[in-house]
Amino acid sequence: MVSINQHCANAIRALSMDAIQKANSGHPGAPMGMAEMATVLWKNHLNHNPKNAKFANRDRFVLSNGHASMLLYSLLHLTGYDVSVDDLKNFRQLGSKTAGHPEYGFIDGIETTTGPLGQGIGNAVGFALAERMMAAKYNTEKHTLIDHYTYAFLGDGCLMEGISHEVCSLAGTLKLNKLIVFYDDNGISIDGDITGWFTDNTAKRFEAYGWNVIAEVDGHSFDALEAAVANAKSSDKPTIIMCKTLIGKGSPNKEGSESTHGSPLGDDEIAATKASLGWNHGPFEVPEEVYSAWNAVEKGAELENNWNALFASYESENPELAKDFLRRQHNALPENFAETFQNALKGANDAAEKVATRAASKKALDALCMELTEIVGGSADLTPSNNTFFKGSVDLDIASGKGNYVRFGVREFGMSAILNGLALYGGFIPYGATFLVFSDYARNAIRMSALMGQRVIYVMTHDSIGLGEDGPTHQPIEHVESLRLIPNLNVWRPCDAVETMAAWGHALQAKETPSLFALSRQGLPHQERSEATLANITKGGYVLKEADNAKLTIIATGSEVALAMDAAAEMEGVRVVSMPCVELFRAQDEAYKASVLGDGKVLAIEAGTTRGWYEFADKVIGLDQFGASAPAGDLFKHFGFTKENVVKIASSMIG
Repeated sequence: MVSINQHCANAIRALSMDAIQKANSGHPGAPMGMAEMATVLWKNHLNHNPKNAKFANRDRFVLSNGHASMLLYSLLHLTGYDVSVDDLKNFRQLGSKTAGHPEYGFIDGIETTTGPLGQGIGNAVGFALAERMMAAKYNTEKHTLIDHYTYAFLGDGCLMEGISHEVCSLAGTLKLNKLIVFYDDNGISIDGDITGWFTDNTAKRFEAYGWNVIAEVDGHSFDALEAAVANAKSSDKPTIIMCKTLIGKGSPNKEGSESTHGSPLGDDEIAATKASLGWNHGPFEVPEEVYSAWNAVEKGAELENNWNALFASYESENPELAKDFLRRQHNALPENFAETFQNALKGANDAAEKVATRAASKKALDALCMELTEIVGGSADLTPSNNTFFKGSVDLDIASGKGNYVRFGVREFGMSAILNGLALYGGFIPYGATFLVFSDYARNAIRMSALMGQRVIYVMTHDSIGLGEDGPTHQPIEHVESLRLIPNLNVWRPCDAVETMAAWGHALQAKETPSLFALSRQGLPHQERSEATLANITKGGYVLKEADNAKLTIIATGSEVALAMDAAAEMEGVRVVSMPCVELFRAQDEAYKASVLGDGKVLAIEAGTTRGWYEFADKVIGLDQFGASAPAGDLFKHFGFTKENVVKIASSMIG
């Protein structure tokens, strides 16, 4: 006789097969292989509330192998979330909530967008770190406000990706014992049996990271899985449960084969599979007793009600902590932040300092973030160079979870995925730093920040050939422009301390948009501005120097703004526009953009690739080749970034 637990697992298999077959597209093998794993976790251990997916003390679940999306959609449907049978029938169709990979914001219960393999486990490390830090901040001896687990499913592909090494190594070092990972160890990837390209000793690998390793678990045995979870919850380390499974479990003719990975099974094989499982129901049909066994609505409501009672007691005894906690839960800045920002911006303008914008960035952190308990930052082993450790920074204490600064080590990609996890968790504004040229390592995670609309701040220093002697390997040429191509990412290249302050102020207020700062190593002179000009900085582009009867407008960013100002001072009828953030300028109305760009010819100057500037300019002074190793001043002269060259080219444009 088939047990109710087995029926629950088979419901996942049946719904997954049916939806993928109807869509004629998808990945049935993984949901079928992980059905027992999901049943044990979601029925017996996962604390969540289907009617309030944002319940603060819920467990987090991440499906890192996001191609198995029908597993998650089936679970959400079965446990009582707002995912209907019609939604399952609409899998992978235009406008559907049930997209090909789980998309954050489409459905309640999806904690993060997954699909790019390895990033999900990176997000999960961020969730686990967030739990540790929130507990350290808000829990008291009497009230344990935050106390939950982060669970992740992943497959062979996630573990092949280099990012898995970065984030799992750090998770072990940080002893994130509330992180429990289920490894779907089926030995199959798209190309077939993985023994030809993946023979790592995964158990030893994770032992070396400092994880609790539970190996050789029968991933289709409810008892074995239950024992493994109990073991994991008793550990003082993060845990990986290595579940031996069969991809496409239950399929008489395709079980254990790569043919189930990325293609529908076909009507005949689905019929044969259901018969072999004892599942005597039509497409998308689930018997009431199975729905009843899966339903988590009542349990979830009780869980949240109990927590709400705890919070009411907490609030009465810790009103200020409770107020701060609630503010952070709503991702709201302090009420006086706008005033703080304006005062800091005016202060930076009054100071009129010549300073590298990387150093100005630290001053902005000092001015804007001292009262922001939600700030958490770090650097990929470049803290002194990135200037990211500010007056309010406290190194994370591994034992207690107290602190707000993480030493990420040389892990640019892993750092960025963890930052996404911190932002997604809620109640944090994370920032992370490296050299701009190494944004290449982090790029896909930066893209995911933008795709998910997360307020993550990327501090990228050493922004051009101004880096100097380290040479072309460290000199970003194409990076700023390529990053500008990412939708919903604000890329700032400020020209002085004032614009840097404006960039930070805007980024901290941009709740649904990540920001990236390209900051200089070398000192940049202060530019004089009026109050009206100050107010225009956050429009992305503004007139810095007006000219009577202007025949030419010079647009510049970063270190080249001073160069443009010097050249304009030598000429008649030349105005200067600073454009620290192209994306924000592009979003302005046509009248404003026209007033900034002017009626005459436009020359753009930026120490990077020229291609993107032809959107606004008739001619561009830039750099469409790699740099060289030499002192910065020599490099700028060598590549034509001199007052004399700018005057020469500008004069030729005026005629």
